[in-house]
Amino acid sequence: MVTASRAPKKAAQAKDGIFAWEGKDRTGKIMKGEMRAAGEAVVSTSLRRQGISVTKIKQKSFSSRKKVKEKDIALFTRQMSTMMKAGVPLLQSFDILARGHANPAVSKLVNDIRADVETGTSLNQAFRKFPLHFDPLFCNLVAAGEQAGILEDLLDRLATYKEKTLAIKSKIKSAMFYPLAIMAVAFIVTAVIMIWVVPAFKDVFKSFGADLPAPTLMVIAISDVFVKYWYIIFGALFGGLYFFFQSWKRSANMQRFMDKLLLKIPVFGEVIRKATIARWTRTLATMFAAGVPLVESLDSVGGASGNILYADATKRIQTEVSTGTSLTVAMQNTDIFPNMVTQMVSIGEESGSLDNMLTKVADFYEAEVDDAVASLSSLMEPLIMVVLGVLIGGMVIAMYLPIFKLGSVV
Repeated sequence: MVTASRAPKKAAQAKDGIFAWEGKDRTGKIMKGEMRAAGEAVVSTSLRRQGISVTKIKQKSFSSRKKVKEKDIALFTRQMSTMMKAGVPLLQSFDILARGHANPAVSKLVNDIRADVETGTSLNQAFRKFPLHFDPLFCNLVAAGEQAGILEDLLDRLATYKEKTLAIKSKIKSAMFYPLAIMAVAFIVTAVIMIWVVPAFKDVFKSFGADLPAPTLMVIAISDVFVKYWYIIFGALFGGLYFFFQSWKRSANMQRFMDKLLLKIPVFGEVIRKATIARWTRTLATMFAAGVPLVESLDSVGGASGNILYADATKRIQTEVSTGTSLTVAMQNTDIFPNMVTQMVSIGEESGSLDNMLTKVADFYEAEVDDAVASLSSLMEPLIMVVLGVLIGGMVIAMYLPIFKLGSVV
């Protein structure tokens, strides 16, 4: 299939669009393709120079609100690695990926990168123009692959790294989502009972003409507060949650506080610690195996761990290693890595196989996270049932106590 020739320099500008075109070559064969250009006239002119008679040009719409997710980048990296290993030229690989992706945002990103590469920009420099999607670790590894002539191997390592990282993040999210979802449902059910069900019982109890039990009076009092101030309660709750997550996202002090707190939470904290260590060791192993010097590798490792405490510790490790301290001693000085991790790193340094040892540590802790998440799921189910039973069941019993009392009097 014929693809568009060199796009003008304006192709790199944000106002340019992607145009799908159809036409016929000099032999009458129907051709199709896509081109990034400033307008239909530019597309038509460029295709005529290639000897293609244009029959249709249509600008692709990117009005979709879909965003480029980390999963999309991992898939893009794996597909690039596969096609390059198969001998598909780089620009043609970009064309195939841009046309075949269901997410318009990803297609636009790939076409933007292709336009830069087509004008002579190196691949790693093209990636660096999109820091939201390609972090320094990704760009540094691509640069190392380009310099050493092993780009397809480095892309394969990157794809594996991203897939492993996504898998462990998904497991942590699944472990945290279940109890949070149950808590949300419990709050909604409680609010419904307090606002609509309890007032109906209250009207019935007024006709009894007898004193109500203390639990019933307490539930009715809480219901009165809910009915009267429900908008304040819901507003304060959702507003507080929004403010909390925004502070967590934007404030370094809040992030540090929450990262410390998460590691101290019973049961969950240990799972998060293992996942963080797995990401830390996996990142360092990937960088070191790619030939990136240890001190430079540590630049990307801290941020990739996903925890500010480990990011701060990584900076201290980097400072000590740059002054001649061994990695093992520097890690021990931070006092946040388990003894097994530092021992494995020590063996790796002594044997000259640090990347292999770090990979083994990452595999071990990823397996530990898998087991911990599976155990958490079986542990949380009966615990959540007990909490819901006490909460909902307690309210139901409190509202039926006057009826039981009336029945005993009769």
